[in-house]
Amino acid sequence: MPRFALAFVRLVDRLNYGVGRMAMYLLFVLMGILMWSTISKASGAPSLWTLEMAQFVMVAYFVLGGPYAMQMGSHVRMDLFYAKQTPVRQAWWDAITVLALIFYLGVMLWGAVDSTMYSLQYNERSPTAWRPYLWPIKVILCIGFALMLLQALAALIHDVATIRGETI
Repeated sequence: MPRFALAFVRLVDRLNYGVGRMAMYLLFVLMGILMWSTISKASGAPSLWTLEMAQFVMVAYFVLGGPYAMQMGSHVRMDLFYAKQTPVRQAWWDAITVLALIFYLGVMLWGAVDSTMYSLQYNERSPTAWRPYLWPIKVILCIGFALMLLQALAALIHDVATIRGETI
């Protein structure tokens, strides 16, 4: 494999590892928000912001943790036939499916960037009683989709190396 491809894979893996490890702590933030929601409801003064903030934190946890999960190979697979194949044949299947994923993520990133630009241009707010600005979560979506796209490209490079009999 060319050096730039190896450097790209190492950089993307390091970046997504760090972001994914930090995103894991968002689960504790989510638990704190939900605990506050429970306490405030029980005290008779429910907070307006807790449900929507919990949704935003969950979205951030999901999209920023996705590339890390892909890197660690912890996504769910249907391996009725996959597990019985050789590593090279598995790499072929992975390369084919990651190409479809790259196309999908490209479309999602394009839509997310367009939606974020609209949100920034018009100061879009949520139609709820709390009315938070929506651009921060949309920026996080763009970052998450971009990181997932980079991780998918790194996975494709890894699969091509496996098909060629090389290791990364």
